[in-house]
Amino acid sequence: MLTFLTRRLLASLLVLLIASYIVYVLTCVSGNPLQSIIESNARNKVQLIEQRTKLLDLDVPPPLRYFLWFSGLLKGFIGQFDLGSAINGQAVTSLLGSAIGSTLQLVMGATVLAIVIGVAIGITTALRQYTAYDYTATFISFLFFSLPLFWIAVMAKQFLAIGFNNFLQDPVISPIAITVLSVIAGIVWLGIIGGPPLRRLYIFLIAGGATAATLTFFSLTKWFINPQLGPVVVVILSLGSALLITLISSGLENKKSRNTALTVVGVGLVLYYPLQALFEYASLPLILGLIAVMIVIGAVIGYLWGGVDRRISMRTGAIAAFVTILIILLDRFMKSWNIYAQSSFANGRPIATIGASTPDLVGSFWVTGIDNFTHLLLPTAALLLASLAGYSRYSRASLLDVMNQDYIRTARAKGLNERTVVVRHAFRNALIPVTTIIALDFGALIGGAVITESVFGFQGMGALFVSSLRVTDVNPIMGFFLVTGITAVVFNIAADLLYSALDPRIRATA
Repeated sequence: MLTFLTRRLLASLLVLLIASYIVYVLTCVSGNPLQSIIESNARNKVQLIEQRTKLLDLDVPPPLRYFLWFSGLLKGFIGQFDLGSAINGQAVTSLLGSAIGSTLQLVMGATVLAIVIGVAIGITTALRQYTAYDYTATFISFLFFSLPLFWIAVMAKQFLAIGFNNFLQDPVISPIAITVLSVIAGIVWLGIIGGPPLRRLYIFLIAGGATAATLTFFSLTKWFINPQLGPVVVVILSLGSALLITLISSGLENKKSRNTALTVVGVGLVLYYPLQALFEYASLPLILGLIAVMIVIGAVIGYLWGGVDRRISMRTGAIAAFVTILIILLDRFMKSWNIYAQSSFANGRPIATIGASTPDLVGSFWVTGIDNFTHLLLPTAALLLASLAGYSRYSRASLLDVMNQDYIRTARAKGLNERTVVVRHAFRNALIPVTTIIALDFGALIGGAVITESVFGFQGMGALFVSSLRVTDVNPIMGFFLVTGITAVVFNIAADLLYSALDPRIRATA
């Protein structure tokens, strides 16, 4: 395996080297970096041309100038990494640093959510093939896939930002809206769960009634102005999540695993109020430390409960602990929502439509966190809706193919229940083709979502590339190419490692 990865790495580096040379030369001959000065009316035009020529080594032919740029790249081995300067004299490394941070902030959340939700939709539609739920999910996925991204972004601005901000002025839900949403919720849940006609009727009534009661409560209490969960709702959500995690991870019949998840929820309830005091001193390292500690606690609880296979209990405990602490953190963020929404920075209209953050915002960790969330909400939603179809369709097709394999029929013939057949035997192999798509998408998205960045005013990698291309600013373009190229190589190697983890036969062959 090590030999295989070494060959892949060396081949990828060779491709990057050749491609970088071609891109550099073609970019240089595509335009004139001095054009803006030539067309200007500056009196010191000659001096400005000489200054830029010296800054960018424009007196050297492009095929040779590449090696001057590449020498700066090689200086990284002695701690003097240099990608040159942009036309404005700013170091390319500093431009890339700020652009990469903005792009990662924008696309990472959307990509992770798209993968999780898309794969979940694909798996469930494969298990419910040719049902109303399958047809509906397929239609909605391809609907958003076929819509132009800029149109989705503009609609998100109109309805998720402007419309919701207007709604917050008087957050009362009309009886008609409650009725319509309740009927939609009932139809969605009966489609997902399915079953005989009588069972579908019960599901429709329960889901629709619960939705109507919740929306009525929100409307009467004007919950959207000052949203909170509280310890009771936190416990209910944690218990529901723990049982769902146990069902998927080991099955509810596994008492050790189920008791592990319930114990983790109990620990979360015990820690709820002490954590509220600790949250007054919240910072990013503290929150990350709490999440790590909670995961360790969940794994230890799983180890103590043990069972036939301790790893299953430990895995269930760790995942349940992670979800539990996230619910507690969500509750704490929601307590600061009204503070942010009514501040002079938001002025009663908290959902932002442009930019990555509010300039000169002063507030606690929770307020600044909400500010980042409100600025990321719209672009994340736009990218998520546009990306769902690919992941859901690939995972659906892959699982359907795997479910028809001989070893799946053998597993069923041995008497294994459907959960074990799907989760332990089919799901891992179904993820192999999806892993390829995920690796390619992660590598591409680091290059920036150009349209989304333009619509929502993010200054990320995409914006840097487009602005540099317009003025033939070669060094930032090469910095962009270097980052995206290396990212593509790294994620493709990571995909190779995941292949071997998902299917031991690949590891043996490699």
